[in-house]
Amino acid sequence: MWRAVANVLLRTKVPRGRACSLPPAHKGRTLLAGTTRHRAAPGLRAAWPLSMSPGIRKVEALDAGHLVRVEWEDGSESRYPCVWLRDNCQCPHCFLHSARARKLLFEDLDVNIVVKEVSLADRKKISITWPDEHASEYGAEWLKKRCFSEEARAEMREALFLPEHQYWGSDLQLPKMPFEEIMYNDESAYKWLCTLKKVGIVILTGAAARQGELIKLGHRIGFLRLTFYGPTWQVQDKADANNVAYTTGKLCFHTDYPVLQHPPGVQFLHCIKQTATGGETEVVDGFHACNKLKEKNPQAYQVLSSIAVDYTDVGRDYCDFAVQCKQRIIDVDSRGQAVRINYNNATRDTVFDITAEKVRPFYAALKEFNDLLNSAELKFTHKLKPGDIMTFDNWRVLHGRQSYPSGSGVTRHLEGAYADWDVVMSRLRLLRKKILNRD
Repeated sequence: MWRAVANVLLRTKVPRGRACSLPPAHKGRTLLAGTTRHRAAPGLRAAWPLSMSPGIRKVEALDAGHLVRVEWEDGSESRYPCVWLRDNCQCPHCFLHSARARKLLFEDLDVNIVVKEVSLADRKKISITWPDEHASEYGAEWLKKRCFSEEARAEMREALFLPEHQYWGSDLQLPKMPFEEIMYNDESAYKWLCTLKKVGIVILTGAAARQGELIKLGHRIGFLRLTFYGPTWQVQDKADANNVAYTTGKLCFHTDYPVLQHPPGVQFLHCIKQTATGGETEVVDGFHACNKLKEKNPQAYQVLSSIAVDYTDVGRDYCDFAVQCKQRIIDVDSRGQAVRINYNNATRDTVFDITAEKVRPFYAALKEFNDLLNSAELKFTHKLKPGDIMTFDNWRVLHGRQSYPSGSGVTRHLEGAYADWDVVMSRLRLLRKKILNRD
């Protein structure tokens, strides 16, 4: 039952036209009209490699003993380098099972090792004797998951990291879930985190309109990220504001904290009090915008993904601080795909460590990217209500705010907090294990 639930969660598309909490998938539809859907690889079947209880038909050594070939009962085969097999021996001498950590010292590993003998035991495991008479055993399911084929590696990437994205624009159907459900129901919490990873944004509704709810949310996933603004921080109009967010003015699209070497991956904004006029929240899918920019102007994309921008933040809050960092506005992986946006116009430094000849092309590229972010096609506007908690991917989703009238008292109050993706993904994996009863 729960495996079927997981399959639905990870294949669900977010529909248009009404609020939802991940309805059943509809075959053949895209997420939104005019948007694209990024798949990790074709043929992936589930959130975790399926336990097929694979049987082994035959095992043999190849390449003068440097390689072990496993032939499976379904007719497929896998090939395992012997140096990798020896490195990953699962015996108590080589592996600490209570910590799931390798004990074998790398200096004791012979990178040119060959097998002395390899045999098949009851079609469910292979046994290897090494030249020094050390013996290793490897289970069929363990081996199958770690096959070096492209399909198996893609399936494991999907299982461990959930790399699939669903891109969206101005017609985003904003995913919503009740705060109390995700706090006390594991299936709902799992659904929330899967959606957050795939879509990049989820609104949690019905939280109490008071400070402290984000502390509870932090405990639900593990813990919050402490920064120079404290474990949580209050977004409201403040005299002598030490951050532009603490004013009533418009905030242009940005990601938070690119001035840190490792910016927070996830952000929470809890609406405690909302102004009658103005103060609308604006969000945009930065990865979708990057794809548009790369298609429209590859040179601008190359500029923003190669030139490091100086960021600065100096002041006092949780403690005094003087932070300085260099970041590329578009961080890319080895394939040139955007993996993190680092863009905050307010904290972009006056110092710019490039040659004078590169300055104007950089500004032109950034202007084009900024225009895309603000385009009617991509920008989504939503007014938070007291009790709403906006949870979003700070590496992907840029957010902003429309201005609102200043007054003698506090007319708008949001509490904010951060979490690292490592913490969020850890909780997601633990919830998946609990629901699916899988390692």
